[in-house]
Amino acid sequence: MNKFLKEFKDRGFFYQCTNEEELSNLMDKERIKAYIGFDCTAESLHVGSLLQIMCLRLLQKNGHRPIVLLGGGTTRIGDPSGKDKTRKILSEEEIEKNITNIKNILKKFLDNDNPKTKPIFVNNYTWLKNLNYISFLREIGKHFTINRMLTFDSVKLRLDREQSLSYMEFNYMILQAYDFLELSKKENCVLQIGGSDQWGNIVNGVELIKRYSNKQSYGLTTPLITLATGAKMGKSENGAIWLDEKFLSAYDYWQFWRNTDDRDVIKFLKNFTDMEIEDIKKIENENINDLKILLANQTTSMLHGKKTAENSEQAAKEAFSGNSLGSNLPSIKINSKDIDEKLDIIDLILLSKLEKSKSEIRRLIKGNAVKINDKIISDEKLVITNQFFNENYLKLSIGKKRHLKIELN
Repeated sequence: MNKFLKEFKDRGFFYQCTNEEELSNLMDKERIKAYIGFDCTAESLHVGSLLQIMCLRLLQKNGHRPIVLLGGGTTRIGDPSGKDKTRKILSEEEIEKNITNIKNILKKFLDNDNPKTKPIFVNNYTWLKNLNYISFLREIGKHFTINRMLTFDSVKLRLDREQSLSYMEFNYMILQAYDFLELSKKENCVLQIGGSDQWGNIVNGVELIKRYSNKQSYGLTTPLITLATGAKMGKSENGAIWLDEKFLSAYDYWQFWRNTDDRDVIKFLKNFTDMEIEDIKKIENENINDLKILLANQTTSMLHGKKTAENSEQAAKEAFSGNSLGSNLPSIKINSKDIDEKLDIIDLILLSKLEKSKSEIRRLIKGNAVKINDKIISDEKLVITNQFFNENYLKLSIGKKRHLKIELN
């Protein structure tokens, strides 16, 4: 078996392939170009996209060249796959802002220096915006049947639930297939990789290329990654695990991985780190907490850098030791005027953004889950005064895992 595909399977990336034997032989003979598409519906990707990013890294590791398709055109429509309702339509400015930010995030994960493997970034809006509707129907639409399109999960599930599916969304699968055709023509791209929910759209692209150009191409899908609890990968009890530090601090990102369920640790070391499979096998019976710290450091280093990962580990140790304010903890600044105006504990927590709901904060206080400088706060009307600040800092904690250093400005 081809080296790329073997590691793809060993790491738990493999779900389906349109023609595994042919693809394996091709990748043994030559370096190929393969693409993965990313919707630009938000300003940041979250860890739900991380498996696809690891696929891009694996392509580079094996000498192949990844193409990153940023869906500037298809985002204007919305992918119905796995969705219960029509997505919100974004403005042109929002989409362009999202594209720029997502591109910058992806560059952090990829080797951008090797000319043979550095990623090619494309925006499908460049070819979709000028399509002539009549010509498109004549040249591309004739290769699709409504009968077949209705059988794909992205459509069928919505209709079975009697949920509306707009004509605009119905066209998404045709445009994704057309993307593959364009990349086949422009970049000689022969492989599309995507999540298992994209299988129908990917197969459409493979078949369109065959009918239109009489060229062979391939599709490869990854499984839906779920936690041992059965929950979908990508979110925590406090919201999405964003890859952009503007939305989630490096410390909180580190903590997300550090708090991985024991049953998921080895799987995630395979899925989301560059550690060799043989090295993971050698340590799989070691202390589970040491393995969780290893996972947190490996994943955080990849996104935020080794030094930041080390600082996050140290911050966690300091937060749990109770002996210091935690110099490496994430921090915010508040104005001294807020203290003068009798800021209470609830407002302080709202300012910190550790919680958004006053009722939830009250519940946490009643449950002795709120601490200042490691001391339990039981009075929800407590006024924050200067006496809580040690050298202009205080440490705010909610539960055992959320800590923040607040600096008086």
